[in-house]
Amino acid sequence: MSLAKELSERGFINQSSSDDLGLVLDKENRVVYHGIDPTADSAHVGNMSVWVLLKHLKNAGHKIVFLVGGGTGMVGDPKPDAERQLRTIEEVSVNVEKIKTQAENFFGEEVEFVNNYDWLGKLNLIDFLRDVGKHFTVNELIKKDAIATRLQSETGLSYTEFAYPILQGYDYYQLFQSHNCTLQVGGSDQWGNMLAGVELIRRKLQKEAFVVTVPLIVDKATGKKFGKSEGNAVWLDSGKTSPYRFYQFWLNVSDESVIDHLKMFTFISLEEIEQIERDHQINPGIRVAQKRLASAVTELVHGRDSMLAAERVSAILFGGESFSSLNEKEQAMLLETAPSSEFKAGVLVDVLVEVGLATSKREARTFIESGAVEVAGIKVDDVEMVVEAGLAVSNLILLKRGKKNLHILKV
Repeated sequence: MSLAKELSERGFINQSSSDDLGLVLDKENRVVYHGIDPTADSAHVGNMSVWVLLKHLKNAGHKIVFLVGGGTGMVGDPKPDAERQLRTIEEVSVNVEKIKTQAENFFGEEVEFVNNYDWLGKLNLIDFLRDVGKHFTVNELIKKDAIATRLQSETGLSYTEFAYPILQGYDYYQLFQSHNCTLQVGGSDQWGNMLAGVELIRRKLQKEAFVVTVPLIVDKATGKKFGKSEGNAVWLDSGKTSPYRFYQFWLNVSDESVIDHLKMFTFISLEEIEQIERDHQINPGIRVAQKRLASAVTELVHGRDSMLAAERVSAILFGGESFSSLNEKEQAMLLETAPSSEFKAGVLVDVLVEVGLATSKREARTFIESGAVEVAGIKVDDVEMVVEAGLAVSNLILLKRGKKNLHILKV
């Protein structure tokens, strides 16, 4: 299967500046670039579709140039609803280094990193307006979605943001000249900005360059897109979103979206994904597709050890597995994830109230008598039961009320 066909079947292709995708992706090995502005100190899952696309391109023999926008990050891409807050050069520099380190870990070797502040920071305004600005018309710029929306709003649009597409177009021109980049990939919301570079290269150099965009990812069940602007960001930085939380995010993907996500966010073959889909349709309740997705993406971002630890902790908390033989990483992840407190021996009714699994002794008794309470993996219906240190496994006692309410006692 050709690369163009596989990427299309996986759902990566939203728009292309060429009608012949095979010409762009299969006829020759290209230098491909993607840019990200360091508006935060971490990338998030909304960025991952493009990052995985870059890995596919890299694996197929294309060379990848990864641009971190130390220059454009100080200006800000126009948002449809509000002006971006300008950041200091110190803030942007810190974010640049963090995202670069993150991307290095994700892509490994053979990916070149560039920072557009290296050339944008040296521009002379008069020369830039004469040599670059003259190739853009206001008529073209105001047709771009975010700019058009802002021009009709009460907030208006500053010249700073209005100039952003020209700066991004200049990035492509610069990399075409210095690195022979002939393909840029990015999210579909960047389509207009990316075409600015294609046009600048054509007008200044009479040469051809291409762009391909990936669709914005939306959960079909909720209609929400992945990304920090929606207030539901899941970060690639383990300090902002732990590997366990990251694993749980993918484990809880809706049935409507899970197969699409397997195609786009993993390197599992399309043939195997078809089998996973058949298994999932037979018994959606066991969530075989979500489990494969969560394991594959967590390993891709955080490594195999963190993925296995997240699997084990999830199985303990929600699958009834024992604490026995927890390694140090798994125990740390477990205690970081679940609410916990130091052990105190006592009657179960009192313990449930003390740790917040019941609001009163009366409620605690009701939970116990109805079979909703587990202690150390065993359902309990005795309201007189005493929680003792001898119940501990690996010095931990797991208390559960129902499927999702739990607390760990550290002995």
